[in-house]
Amino acid sequence: MKTYPLDFVLSVSFLLYVYIRKIKINKDGKEHCYWALVESVRTAHGPRQRVVAHLGEIDEAGRLGFKQAAEGRTDFQSDLFEKEPEWIEVNVHAIRTESVADFGDAWLAIELLKRLDLFKFLQQNISSTRERISWTDMAAILVISRFCNPSSELYIAEHFYEHSALPHLLGVSSDAVYVNRLYRALDKLLPHKKKLEQHLKERLGELFDIHYDLLLYDITSTYFEGQAEQNPQAQRGYSRDQRPDCKQVLIALVVTREGLPLGYEIFSGNRHDSTTVQHIVNKIEGQYGAADRIWVMDRGMTGKDNIAFLKQGHRSYIIGTAKSQLKQFERELLVKDWQQVEPGVEVKCCPTDDGNETFILCRSTSRREKEQAMFERFKKRIETGLEKIKVACHERRIKTVGLAERRVGRILQKNSRAARLFDVHVMKNKNKKIEIHWTQKQEQSDWAALSHGCYLLRSNITNWTPQELWRAYIHLTDAEEAFKIHKSDFELRPVWHQKENRVQAHILVCFLAFVLWKCLAQICKQAELGNEPRKIVDELKHIRLTEVILPTKQGVEFKLHCVSSPDKYQKILLQRLKLNMPSHIKSAKM
Repeated sequence: MKTYPLDFVLSVSFLLYVYIRKIKINKDGKEHCYWALVESVRTAHGPRQRVVAHLGEIDEAGRLGFKQAAEGRTDFQSDLFEKEPEWIEVNVHAIRTESVADFGDAWLAIELLKRLDLFKFLQQNISSTRERISWTDMAAILVISRFCNPSSELYIAEHFYEHSALPHLLGVSSDAVYVNRLYRALDKLLPHKKKLEQHLKERLGELFDIHYDLLLYDITSTYFEGQAEQNPQAQRGYSRDQRPDCKQVLIALVVTREGLPLGYEIFSGNRHDSTTVQHIVNKIEGQYGAADRIWVMDRGMTGKDNIAFLKQGHRSYIIGTAKSQLKQFERELLVKDWQQVEPGVEVKCCPTDDGNETFILCRSTSRREKEQAMFERFKKRIETGLEKIKVACHERRIKTVGLAERRVGRILQKNSRAARLFDVHVMKNKNKKIEIHWTQKQEQSDWAALSHGCYLLRSNITNWTPQELWRAYIHLTDAEEAFKIHKSDFELRPVWHQKENRVQAHILVCFLAFVLWKCLAQICKQAELGNEPRKIVDELKHIRLTEVILPTKQGVEFKLHCVSSPDKYQKILLQRLKLNMPSHIKSAKM
């Protein structure tokens, strides 16, 4: 039987739409296997296969060469051979490596997506029609990239994806990942935001012991680079990012006492925090029911309308109050009947006359030291500024009372924390020279010393101790921490997208990456590894994927993707996290 060399077979296979078939022949009571290159042809009796070339017997190295050549085609014959070769003859002097990529973090992100059943969710909800690359894979690429190396879609397409292990892990060629396709994936993902929130809530509840009795609500902002003229939600307002010169949007987030996100909403950048409360409460109750829950909010949400709304729906709440309300409890601040909840923190209850609400006075030693230092700094700035104005008046550089008053006003406005302490008078003397005089109000100084480090909470929960109410309120730091992770680890800000739907999709991808982060945090907690997933990701990121080229005796090059062996510390982490990292992965279907 005549056989043909590999180069000939490959050239024919690229020119013709052909297949490789195994032919079994019984000879002398033994079964012999041969291989043939066949093509499909139409005949009067239907489609038939015609032999193009006989390949003869093929050893493992030869079969591997055919398999890798086929994998490079879009019409890859996946069942080409029964199994991968285990033993081949290799030219040890020609072995080389061609690329090295970060593996551990991308692999970890994929494992988290699997645990959360997000691949399954995306496959069921995002239709791919006849797309060669599924939208599920593209959406996963966006989330994984945001988790591993937050960057723009342009950077993902032109640099990150190609130089990561994702092409081999997902089986999606780097040529198939380009900016427009990533943008379209954002558009495909956004309509499923509500379903995603519900799916993640249920899945996280199945994986971990989550309590939904305490809901923490907070708001942050993220600003735009550019005018964002195509986004009506992009407006100027109070900037928590210290960028009042830029347009922004507000992001309202609801998390559980464990810090796991339940949902979020996006509001116009000029909207006041207190006006979002009723919308968010109705949204959460509409999605998850109006069960007995306690809403915990910061003082920015306080308002008569919001309190009335919460009471009307028989909802429980613990809310921070404005600093100005402390003055009503000056007598209670002086009475020494405080209860310590933890070192440096004391609380006391002050029930209302009707017994329907409770105010909780809290004071913190560390907070008092911080506020005292800030107060002294602002006080000194005002004194220094007033002295400069006094000198300018004496030297007649300030010639009108109006100019002097405006300068005094600017100084007091910039240092508002200590402005009430000063009583300033500007006047003309008998020589028509401007004079400035000021005194410090002793009453305000005494009140500042008494109230530093103190804050006030209010709640309609009357059967809890002040310690329980304070501990519930302090969980609000979990929502604040969530925003810090969004902005620092996942680079939520600044936003470069200009269209409203793209901005919303960008925030959704950041939200999903944050869910992966919190899922990992819960796994770490279960494994008694603390609650700092950042260190886990940084440690596993050092595990690399190396492309090793093994030239065989027959002239075929065997491409093997090997994962570097974890060191002893990484092995301990993987063991504690109950994760089994592969030693190598199959070649990607390019």
